[in-house]
Amino acid sequence: MSDLRAPAPYDALLLLSFGGPEGPDDVVPFLANVTRGRGIPEERLKEVGKHYFLFGGVSPINAQNRALLDALRKDFADHGLDLPVYWGNRNWAPYLTDTLREMVADGHRHIAVLATSAYASYSGCRQYRENLAESLAVLEAEGLPVPRVDKLRHYFNHPGFVRPMVEGVLTSLAELPEEDRAGAHLAFTTHSIPTSAADTSGPEEAHGDGGAYVAEHLDVARVIVDAVREETGVAYPWQLVYQSRSGAPHIPWLEPDICDHLEALHGAGVPAVVMAPIGFVSDHMEVLYDLDTEATAKAAELGLPVRRSATVGADPRFAAAVRELVLERAATDRGRTVERCALGALGPSHDLCPVGCCPARALKPAAAGADSPYA
Repeated sequence: MSDLRAPAPYDALLLLSFGGPEGPDDVVPFLANVTRGRGIPEERLKEVGKHYFLFGGVSPINAQNRALLDALRKDFADHGLDLPVYWGNRNWAPYLTDTLREMVADGHRHIAVLATSAYASYSGCRQYRENLAESLAVLEAEGLPVPRVDKLRHYFNHPGFVRPMVEGVLTSLAELPEEDRAGAHLAFTTHSIPTSAADTSGPEEAHGDGGAYVAEHLDVARVIVDAVREETGVAYPWQLVYQSRSGAPHIPWLEPDICDHLEALHGAGVPAVVMAPIGFVSDHMEVLYDLDTEATAKAAELGLPVRRSATVGADPRFAAAVRELVLERAATDRGRTVERCALGALGPSHDLCPVGCCPARALKPAAAGADSPYA
């Protein structure tokens, strides 16, 4: 293996995800983990969990992470990359702290971290880093070795993440009724977040209206629209819209909501819509319920043909992109200059989150950043 294809200094990869319940009895305890510290009563958690109960109390995210683990391990093995891959969750088993204990027991001391969130934001980046710092503090308190953890850069515009989404949109367009296809609109969806969190997402120089969170999604959407135009010869109209709002009504969140957007498009005479969930790595609950169930039901009520394009999931191209990100970061850490793949106008993201990047709601330590207490 050439120097640029070596994983050193990394001795393991951690797949870090959100987690989800795997049965009806897990739903309320899982939601209690997600909302810890907010004082939400159990009855309210049961109401919030109704989406999970519609699917037997099982979130698809864990099965999808297992599939991604398999894809990563296969890709690494096929390319001679001897790097073990572990999996830990923020809010459900396998818990992050338990996985880090296992990794330390296995002798790993310098760990690359892939979060299943591709974009900059507090909930999509810094909160993962805070959870890493909390787990490292537990290991330190237990007298265990504290490994160095490096979170891989945001991969929203990596070709291995974007190209599968392009093909998903093309497939969905082809599935629309032929008489409606030419006039279809593309609705690129992502998780809504409070506007205050969006405005302060990314490094401080990116703060402003929507911050890096909105800018990154818009850049990806433009790349996909351009690629679809090259393939079909049609410049489809499009818009970035939002879904899965969960906050108090008086707090401003990013809009428009996908269901409101479908109503507006129908009112304007649009014949069909492709919903493209570019903000999500896999078909987890927000996709299955908010798009496949709720938004699709709204479209049926309106008589509006819709299709939902695929997320990246365990696509082999995404697994290959993760391998490239690990090797790119490893070579950079060794002082080598490497090509950093990125599509669109924004270029590759930073390796190390700077101070002031996606600031916390409350002052808490965060690993894998310039302000990390763990070198």
